[in-house]
Amino acid sequence: MSKKYFGTDGIRGKVNQGNINGEMFFRFGLAAGTYFKNIKKNKQIAIIAKDTRLSGYTLEPALVSGLASAGMHVYTLGPLPTNGLAMLTKRMKANMGIMITASHNPYFDNGLKLFGPDGLKLSDKIEKKIERLIDSKITKNLSKPNILGRVKRLEDANDRYIEILKSNFPKNFSLKGIKIAIDCANGAGYKSGPKLLKSLGAKVYDVGTSPNGLNINKNCGSTFPKKIKSIVKKHRVNIGISLDGDADRIILCDEKGNIIDGDQIIATLADRWKRKKILRGGVVGTLMSNYGLQNYFKEKQINFIRANVGDRYVKEKMQKNNFNLGGEQSGHIILGKFATTGDGLLVALEVLFSMRKGKKASELLNVFKPMPQILENIVVRDKNIINKLNCKKAIKKANKLMGLNGRLLVRRSGTEPKIRIMGESYNKNLILKCIKIIKRSIKY
Repeated sequence: MSKKYFGTDGIRGKVNQGNINGEMFFRFGLAAGTYFKNIKKNKQIAIIAKDTRLSGYTLEPALVSGLASAGMHVYTLGPLPTNGLAMLTKRMKANMGIMITASHNPYFDNGLKLFGPDGLKLSDKIEKKIERLIDSKITKNLSKPNILGRVKRLEDANDRYIEILKSNFPKNFSLKGIKIAIDCANGAGYKSGPKLLKSLGAKVYDVGTSPNGLNINKNCGSTFPKKIKSIVKKHRVNIGISLDGDADRIILCDEKGNIIDGDQIIATLADRWKRKKILRGGVVGTLMSNYGLQNYFKEKQINFIRANVGDRYVKEKMQKNNFNLGGEQSGHIILGKFATTGDGLLVALEVLFSMRKGKKASELLNVFKPMPQILENIVVRDKNIINKLNCKKAIKKANKLMGLNGRLLVRRSGTEPKIRIMGESYNKNLILKCIKIIKRSIKY
């Protein structure tokens, strides 16, 4: 049975349309609070963080009300990266953590990412149980007046998160003498990003650190790498770091202005971790991971397996296979040695730690030759269009044309009303021809 509310990465959609409104967030809070309260009865704590969207001011109080109505004591943390929330959920021994965010989406979207007491995103099985509670009668789950939850603001969440990040590295780790540009996407990492790097002694040039509720991800951040590229060139820095709206993604820019995607970062870390005997098992990528990455790992004799798109599915395969490194081309990278979910700042520190002895970013990060890859996103009203007969026929025709010269992937976005078509081949004209065949069937 498919899920009603949860997608590949929590709940997401346009604000005040569908499920993203105050009434539904009250229901989400009541349902999640009820589920986790029944799992762990001796302590009733939920913590909530958010990114910088204007809608957070309307959705957070509704969510808090639902949780408190279920009898959960709530700590609100304010703007904080997603993995900061995950880390503090575990550190504070909370029943659950909820991140109010729509990640890399525009300001008019919002949503939720839920974490269990172990700091992990919820399984499909748990999400389905919470969905049943969302649709149940509200009065059934309301707590008695004498056991309602209390609400408190935690002002030092970013400082706590920064200290956890730094504790993963030697105390003498210093970035003194290194110039770094960072684009925080006017999102959840706008405080912790620059503060972390400056605390380690780096000279920091920051952009995307003036959120106004409407400019999150707007012409900035990991989905708009032109921004960090221009800052790197302007200030002649050693490396550029670009985060997304909730700072769980990272895209880098070397000192020459070359954009470094998640696949190259993963390859760099895997190679270093193997040499240092830190890598356990191998690496988990996704269906979108470049074929050049797969070939690189084959040459390096590093085990590589693919998961469905979404860092939750990457993490699940990492756990199943006992791997400690995985991620996506988009920059969701999970360092299983340190974290339970993607963390742009943690990955940045790991890369910077490799650069501390004077190695240039361009030498460190361009480790394999990617196979040419083209991705087209098509906005649709109904994402199930790819299951229709004419679309299936077009996909079959395109795959036959591609043959053994590359690969095609057609999938529904788990976070947006889009169909994503990806083609890989050393023959770019062939990719375009195949995508055109599929695209025509979706549009018409």
